[in-house]
Amino acid sequence: MEIPTMIQDLALMLVVAGVVTLIFKRLKQPLVLGYIVAGFLVSPHMPLTASVADTENIHLWADIGVMFLLFSLGLDFSFKKILKMGASPIISTITIIFCMSMLGVLAGQLFNWPRMDCIFLGGMLAMSSTTIIYKAFDDLGLRQQQFAGMVMSVLILEDILAIVMMVMLSAIASGNNPDGGQMLGSVMKIGFFLVLWLVVGIFAIPLFLRRVRKLINDEVMLVVAIGMCCAMAVFSTKVGFSSAFGAFIMGSILAETVEAEHIEKLVEPVKNLFGAIFFVSVGMLVDLDILVEYAFPIIALVLTILIGQSIFGSLSFMLGGESLKSAMRCGFSMAQIGEFSFIIASLGLSLGVISDYLYPVVVAVSVITTFLTPYMIRLSTPAYAHLEKRLPSKIIKMLNHLSMSQPNTNEQSKWKKMLAQMAINTIVYSILTSAAIAIMFTFALPFFRQLLPGQELHWYANGITGVLTILIIAPFLRAMVMKKNRSPEYRALWAESNRNRLPLLFTILVRAVIAVAFIFYICHYLSRFSNAVMITIGIVVVLMVVLSRRIKNRSIRMERLFIMNLRSREIEAQVHGKKRPLYEGRLLDRDVHIADFTVPMDSQWMGSTLRQLDLGRKYGVHVSSILRANHRLNIPDGNYIIFPGDKLQVIGSDDQLAKFGQAISEQVLGEDPNLEKREMKLRQLIIGADSPFIGKTLEESGIRDIYSCMVVGLEEGKENLSPFSPKRRFMEGDIIWIVGEENSLKAILQ
Repeated sequence: MEIPTMIQDLALMLVVAGVVTLIFKRLKQPLVLGYIVAGFLVSPHMPLTASVADTENIHLWADIGVMFLLFSLGLDFSFKKILKMGASPIISTITIIFCMSMLGVLAGQLFNWPRMDCIFLGGMLAMSSTTIIYKAFDDLGLRQQQFAGMVMSVLILEDILAIVMMVMLSAIASGNNPDGGQMLGSVMKIGFFLVLWLVVGIFAIPLFLRRVRKLINDEVMLVVAIGMCCAMAVFSTKVGFSSAFGAFIMGSILAETVEAEHIEKLVEPVKNLFGAIFFVSVGMLVDLDILVEYAFPIIALVLTILIGQSIFGSLSFMLGGESLKSAMRCGFSMAQIGEFSFIIASLGLSLGVISDYLYPVVVAVSVITTFLTPYMIRLSTPAYAHLEKRLPSKIIKMLNHLSMSQPNTNEQSKWKKMLAQMAINTIVYSILTSAAIAIMFTFALPFFRQLLPGQELHWYANGITGVLTILIIAPFLRAMVMKKNRSPEYRALWAESNRNRLPLLFTILVRAVIAVAFIFYICHYLSRFSNAVMITIGIVVVLMVVLSRRIKNRSIRMERLFIMNLRSREIEAQVHGKKRPLYEGRLLDRDVHIADFTVPMDSQWMGSTLRQLDLGRKYGVHVSSILRANHRLNIPDGNYIIFPGDKLQVIGSDDQLAKFGQAISEQVLGEDPNLEKREMKLRQLIIGADSPFIGKTLEESGIRDIYSCMVVGLEEGKENLSPFSPKRRFMEGDIIWIVGEENSLKAILQ
């Protein structure tokens, strides 16, 4: 029977990828590079090795890989984390993306490349690799240092903006000559569906998972999670976005549920498999002839990334409030491109808007910059030392303390805070109202018109649809008009001055007008009333909605359920002691911070108390809390015993935490070289006439103390073994069963 070509290709890809990644693992290089090299080896461009026969199927699997990569990214992402980051990483991220995008476009124009190549090149050069930087920090022992946390925050934001950039690039590629209005429309469309999906998803999905929690095991949870991911990917393509965008949205929705970590662990093997296929497919597009032909642009783009990120990246982090030294370490760390650059390049190829040479060029640039990443990270410190010698000490001192003088973004005026909350509230409920109206007019209205056919019944169908639509959107309209009218800021401003009262009443009026506009639209779509009548109907309906206690209770219940779902993961963390202590992040000394460390399962520290380990004297650090299973032990004293798997929260400077991290990872039990020989075996022993055990008890026989074996039972012809009493003496003909190592058993049986 002939094996399908797809299976043969998959076997070739995975076998070669497995061998190459083992080599790269041995060389301590990122696995992503190993996958790319494996793809190059099995590509049709490599004549000396076996090649993949059907590349179309491989690209299909690669698209699935992109979808699962972004789904996993969404699972590890939380919009609440972004909101808690403050303005600093947001400023840094936007500045980096803008500067590097402009550099990429400029570089493409210098090479006289087509316009779309330049635009997509700018997007590729703006995206640093989260995977590669995280791996580099881990290998260099820098992951626990303070600047690394700032870099990871910016990388998370870059990944989010990369999703938006992909949608924007698709919009640009679909238009012959997109203008500002078309771009603005694309941004508004992204924002509309993003808010709609997140709000509806966070409201409905946690509720569904809670209802079926008792019925779900690991297998069912995996199927349900992947099913949700694929369903959102399909829905995303139906409304004009990519499947990857939908997968990311579903991942970010599930990230707010208590099952997020469980789903992430279940999906990880699937993501790793399809992600490997994607990166192998990336390597298959590398063509040696193109690399030789475009050697100069490749070198120029590598220098553009290294120099551009070193300069503009450092400046961006300084604008975000980092000191000069920390900003340079952050900027130098981001001097490479990776997985999202490949995804953007794949998008350009699938849309048919970029040239064939651009993909292998970008892959080559990524490979080179990835190899240089550890060296760039190490170079940041001597580069700062060199700059420190050249610049005046006053300027260095001022730049190093720049972050201390940053204004506190949380100190906002009452007006600013209240208006921001009202604006967000109005936008969210307007989107929900618009979606509800669109669904009713798309599905319910045709249904009622078919149910009530004819010109005479046509108006009844319209009327029923209109009434049902208003009943559905009533809680949204009430929340839009009335929410935040009793907030502490509103009351304080009302009480402070009579001059505030008219503007405060105006905020209510504006929201009421928006609510009336929705009712006006429904009436206008379904009836032929005059404008005056429709406006009157709208005002009356809004007043009834605002004054209705039943609608008020519905609105409050819906909002409370949404907030509970949104905070479910945080509440679960509090219940199980996983939430961090309140004092974390409030230390005044900028070089002292808290970092997390996990005690290895084979650690030499297990069983020792904190007093015996004497971590403060050896490394200068303090253990502030221990997370063990689902319990947090805050401010542990010297009598606390360390167990394998404990998560330690440790306070110290970068240097102290680096030494502590190195110690906890290196002080482990070595592997047993005779592990296989020490396997326990079960053997039957018949006590013969010449046995040295005759007449002796178990203790006197030395089976445990001398031979390191154990008697598990006595065979007496019954269904089960009989227990061997410690006081019973061995007799000739006894049949006993003993367990022990192979060598020990041989010594007894001889």
